[in-house]
Amino acid sequence: MLGLAKVAGGIGSIAALIALLIILVKQLIVLVGFIMFAVKVAIIIAFIGLMLLIVITFLTTRRKRRREAEEL
Repeated sequence: MLGLAKVAGGIGSIAALIALLIILVKQLIVLVGFIMFAVKVAIIIAFIGLMLLIVITFLTTRRKRRREAEEL
């Protein structure tokens, strides 16, 4: 009977370790998914900022050229 308890205890501990590994992998997948989402949002925000910077530069240059043309 004592041998059966040892075997059951060993199998139980292995099962517990496997369950913990599965939970850890699931949490790791969720973390990687969140980090990927954050990186995508950062890239989109940077792209929008770059486009706004280009438009502002274009409009400012256009305004300067008009003023220079009026002065001549």
